[in-house]
Amino acid sequence: VQLQASGGGLVQAGGSLRLSCAASGRAYGMAWFRQAPTKERWFVAAITTSGDNTRYAESVKGRFTISRDYAKNTVYLQMNSLKPEDTAVYYCAASRYGGVGVLNYEYDYWGQGTLVTVSS
Repeated sequence: VQLQASGGGLVQAGGSLRLSCAASGRAYGMAWFRQAPTKERWFVAAITTSGDNTRYAESVKGRFTISRDYAKNTVYLQMNSLKPEDTAVYYCAASRYGGVGVLNYEYDYWGQGTLVTVSS
C-alpha cells in the first residue's frame, strides 16, 4: 500500500488548507496525524473504511473535516480557522482494521508527510 500526502503549505492564521492522501489498493480506515518540531506524532482525525464514522482530536473539532472519495481512493482533511499551533508535518495513515483508532500502532501504513505552517 502506498500513501501519497499533499496539500501542505504556508498560510496565515485564520486561513484554510485542504490536505489530500491518495492511496493505492483497496479502501482502508484512514487517519491523519501530525508532528510538530520536537513533539511526538499525535492523532488528528480518522474515518472508517465505509465512511460512516469519523473521529477528531479535541483540538481540531469544529475546524477540521475528514472525508473520502472512493472513486479517487483519496482521503481529504479540510482545515479551517487555522492557528499557529496547527503548524506541523501532517501524515496520513491506513488501517487494515478499518476503524477510527487514535494511536500510531493501530495503523499499518504511513505516507511521507506534508508540512503545514501557520503564521501569526
